[in-house]
Amino acid sequence: MTVPEKSNRYQHAFAVAKEAGETLFMPYMMAGYPSRAESADMIRALVDGGAGAIELGVPFSDPLADGPTIQRANTQALSDGANMAFVLDLIRGLRAEGITIPITMMGYLNPLLAYGRAHGASSAPGVHSLSEAGGLEPIARDAAAAGADGMIIVDLPPEESDDALAALRAEGLSLVYLIAPTSPPERIQAVADRASGFVYLVSVTGVTGARDELPSDLVDFVRRVQAMIPLPLAVGFGISNRAQVETVGALCEAAVIGSAVITTVEEAPAGERASRLRAFATSITAK
Repeated sequence: MTVPEKSNRYQHAFAVAKEAGETLFMPYMMAGYPSRAESADMIRALVDGGAGAIELGVPFSDPLADGPTIQRANTQALSDGANMAFVLDLIRGLRAEGITIPITMMGYLNPLLAYGRAHGASSAPGVHSLSEAGGLEPIARDAAAAGADGMIIVDLPPEESDDALAALRAEGLSLVYLIAPTSPPERIQAVADRASGFVYLVSVTGVTGARDELPSDLVDFVRRVQAMIPLPLAVGFGISNRAQVETVGALCEAAVIGSAVITTVEEAPAGERASRLRAFATSITAK
């Protein structure tokens, strides 16, 4: 297979899934979980199980949008010393091994700005703009060099994202936006005006976590966004099994599974984590 250029990885991944008549499986895995030493093994297991793209969590001490499962993964990764430098090294190593599917860094604004302040940024007091005090330019530069394709910044609303968007675009990265069922047309349009790569639809209001059923209004939600945004859509929050992935796949291009991925690792014996995770991924993709 020809290795796609960085700017083409999202397009390539969605095209491959469409040609195969499949829903793109986009699992979330916390970098540094269950330990830094095992982190790359977890990503490889997901890829071997048929993942078409990866959302790579950036450890943070205050993950407000996440439920208890992913919060525990954050805490464990941080306690083992995982930081932004580790995240970048992890991506760099995966690319060196020949993993070519899209990798989207997913996290919160604070660690990204902290990285900017620590890497050539001004430390002038009273600076609050994303374009000042280093902003996101340092992390955009280094993430692109490591082989990332984009970022999801959970707590950055689209109306306040233009500085971040410019920093990422300058390095060929996509800023992937979140849209919730409660997002009004004006916010969906704000995303439509800025988005690239794909758009992440949060299936329910509230925090991450596996749920037994998908929301009854998911069809209307997806259709409402599709009418305004031509990019591929990925649905996440609450998806945990193949039946739910198939339901999502009948509506849009990709399904994101996070908490159920973490739970699979959490419940596996230490020596079987990678094999159990690969088996879980295979159960989703039927590969």
